[in-house]
Amino acid sequence: MPRFHRFALALAATTSLVSAGPVLAKTKAAKAAPVAELVKAVDIPYQSFTLDNGLRVIVHEDRKAPVVAVSVWYRVGSKHEPKGKTGFAHLFEHLMFNGSENAPGDFFEPLQQVGATDSNGTTFLDRTNYFETVPTGALDLALFLESDRMGHLLGAVTQEKLDNQRGVVQNEKRQGDNNPYGLLRYEIFENLFPTGHPYHHSTIGSMDDLNSASLADVKKWFTDNYGPNNAVLVLAGDIDVATAKTKVQSWFGDIKRGPEIKAPASAVPTLPAPLAKEVKDLIPTTRIYRMWTIPGLNDAEAVPLQMAMTVLGGLSSSRLDNALVRRDPVAVSVSAGASPFEDSGILLVQADVKDGVDPAHVAKRLDEEIAAFLASGPTADELQRAAASYLGGTIAGLESVGGFGGKAVTLAEGALYSNDPAYYKVELDRMAKATPEQVKAIAQKWLSRPAFSLTYTPGERTEGGENRGGAVTAGKIAAPVQPDHYWNPALGNVGPDVGGASSFADRSKFPAVADLKALDFPVIERTTLKNGVELVFARRTTVPTVNVAVSFDAGYAADPHSALGTQSLMLSLMDEGTQNLDSIAFAEAKERLGAQIDATANADETVFSLFALKPNLGASLGLLADYIRNPAFDGKELERVRAQQLNRLKAELNNPNAIASRVLMPVLYGADHPYGIPPSGLGNAKAVAAATRDQLAAFHATWIRPDNARIFVVGDTTLAEVKKQLDATLGQWKAPATPKPAKHFEVAIPTPKPRILLFDRPKSPQSVILAGKVLGAKGGDNLEALRTANDIFGGNFLSRFNMNLRETKGWSYGVRTRISSDMDRIAWVASAPVQADRTGDSIKELQSDLKAFLGPKGVTAEEREWSTNGSVRELPGSFETSGDVLGGIRNIVKFGRADDYYEKLPATYEAMTPAEIDAAARSALGTDDLVYVVVGDAATVKPQLDVLGLPVETVSLDN
Repeated sequence: MPRFHRFALALAATTSLVSAGPVLAKTKAAKAAPVAELVKAVDIPYQSFTLDNGLRVIVHEDRKAPVVAVSVWYRVGSKHEPKGKTGFAHLFEHLMFNGSENAPGDFFEPLQQVGATDSNGTTFLDRTNYFETVPTGALDLALFLESDRMGHLLGAVTQEKLDNQRGVVQNEKRQGDNNPYGLLRYEIFENLFPTGHPYHHSTIGSMDDLNSASLADVKKWFTDNYGPNNAVLVLAGDIDVATAKTKVQSWFGDIKRGPEIKAPASAVPTLPAPLAKEVKDLIPTTRIYRMWTIPGLNDAEAVPLQMAMTVLGGLSSSRLDNALVRRDPVAVSVSAGASPFEDSGILLVQADVKDGVDPAHVAKRLDEEIAAFLASGPTADELQRAAASYLGGTIAGLESVGGFGGKAVTLAEGALYSNDPAYYKVELDRMAKATPEQVKAIAQKWLSRPAFSLTYTPGERTEGGENRGGAVTAGKIAAPVQPDHYWNPALGNVGPDVGGASSFADRSKFPAVADLKALDFPVIERTTLKNGVELVFARRTTVPTVNVAVSFDAGYAADPHSALGTQSLMLSLMDEGTQNLDSIAFAEAKERLGAQIDATANADETVFSLFALKPNLGASLGLLADYIRNPAFDGKELERVRAQQLNRLKAELNNPNAIASRVLMPVLYGADHPYGIPPSGLGNAKAVAAATRDQLAAFHATWIRPDNARIFVVGDTTLAEVKKQLDATLGQWKAPATPKPAKHFEVAIPTPKPRILLFDRPKSPQSVILAGKVLGAKGGDNLEALRTANDIFGGNFLSRFNMNLRETKGWSYGVRTRISSDMDRIAWVASAPVQADRTGDSIKELQSDLKAFLGPKGVTAEEREWSTNGSVRELPGSFETSGDVLGGIRNIVKFGRADDYYEKLPATYEAMTPAEIDAAARSALGTDDLVYVVVGDAATVKPQLDVLGLPVETVSLDN
């Protein structure tokens, strides 16, 4: 469950859908459940105990799924790093995954065997944490692994491991630096916090400091900071406190106390005078920032400040959105947010300048709106909407026991930072009691101080990040600074003598895994609305929420190739109100209800989603129906929405990963195939600039219609009740008389022409490599053996390709291969962001690894075991939340599978042999028919590519 500041910015602008229909006049009258009632629904009961060695243990019992989240938090982060050792806390976190004295292999291998989910580690300013969610029967294994690296690590740490993980971390840094706004974190910390302040440097560190880390440094860091008395262990899920006491005492009780940790001196700094700076980056438009420091999360003024920023720039209907994006559109996007850390925090306001508008004018208008907000303060209605929006996400978070934001995280943060696992209740109480007068006074107090004004302008960078200490990408819905991870979460979570202890637990072998419970997938119920739309339902009563997805057989494959980007533009315009509610009123209505309504698309489907609180379900469904059936399609809003999409398109054309995908997919599928388009769906600038209102309305009328839809519902209601509510709204929607549209998958896919397509991106510290081919199979085929082969070769952290380039060579933060999940012909794509001077070598390694895998070095019995065991045993944890179940049901229906598909999957995996996996790989994959795309600095990269024996073509996004 997220803290307030984490969710406050996560209220992303939503999109929606259309078609003429009867007016839903009741929408405006929707009544929302009181905030006080919603606050009562947020409860995480726990029990706690402390071992004699000081380890604090917190236990939360949640029996909804046979899994336990294990979360270990150490009170040591980058703020504890001495001068000359920046990045060391995070580097050490990486070493904690490379084996301990009694578990010398990779930390993720035994976890993969038992089907662990949400496994990773992160380091931030104030702490380092490690976490995994395991089947209940594998809890002893997880506790053995965590206790072994807490008490028995140093004998397994070698210079070779240190050198390898140093390379991995440096490539993680390069990967972050290489993105647009990749140097932002440096600017935030180095300018807001003075030299000598513990927050002056960010977590990733500088190249020189990382290079200087020695084996002696590693051992001292461990003995100084990793004692049990400096840690909190949270167990959340299918466990009780009596069981926890026995197991934790057995595994952790012998570990000796470490030194008492003294927190570095810290204060909330104030700039002596206003500070301004301008930097250049490969970005689509000028971005203007205003930043301040604020008090830490234990300060009583932290929550009111977060509420103030939610009203100013976090809500869809925020003051800045209404003033600078809607009414006087001088900006294409705005945001504001407060992020309190333990000792202090940052407050950040930003605006992206609309093309053709003077940045100085936008800066003036931004400052005027901040001043106007400080003068007036928020209204009671704005505070109610901020609170309801936050509480919706908080209640949804109660379904997750672990991972990046589950209940274990909430309890651990409270214990570590506030000495109170239930500190979230203090924050909720402050939120519920906040008044307009209080929030206004606190905002005035902190935002009246001198600001750091940072302006990002488009252009070539004048400096890199090698000698600075951080990397981040930024946007409306992202926190401005985030922890650094052991394994890149964008690639999917792994699912990865001094101070020694005299063990009285048996560490001579891994603990036996107890009986593991099989997946019990919810019963799927079906009916049809009175207009014939199919309704697919599953009941989940864990939390009082309901998830709805209205799915249309459209997707980006339906985009007209003569006007790519039409659907994205249509979805964005639909977010600007209905025939009954204008843009602002629609955003406010969602916020009051604590509802989230979004539209998304993939290659095959266009999906309109609703997250609703149970007390507000009826009103929320009415709002969803109004959104779907009665969009305003206001022509006056089109130019503003068009400018926003053109800005997003410019941003995509500066992102190396997006560039590579835009080049590869049309080459693989051919420009006329429905999948032969840029996969983001943003299209091309010419088509977006030329699109008309009538064109967008026609696209909607063609594809978004009731006879092309299915409705999926999962949550705390009944099929009869939700059918009644949907019949009163979407059930009255009549299909047009015209035939349903079709997508033309009969278009021929070109014969592969192996070559390297090079896109020059000067001064890139990393190259992005993609290699791919279209397979003969379709998404609904029986692909379990092929997907297992991909898992073993490149789809898993433990895969051959990733272990080679990341763990052995140290050339990348992480690489992967994937098989798409589209309805028609699927593709296999390898993705490898690597350090620039190893681009050619990395392609050689991909070719060598793949050739060996498809030839003499096929799947081993051990690889088959860890992959299939993981695929079977992770199933119960993979469907922990209602959202997970909703996704599973949608896949069952999309691919025409039986309702018990997931429950029968274990038998499929258990019967699979290495020979069967090899045969699937060898029939589908090859090394001689791949097309490569490389995005990087041509001056550095091209000489490496010219010697690989493949034609090298320099490409741009125009050719």
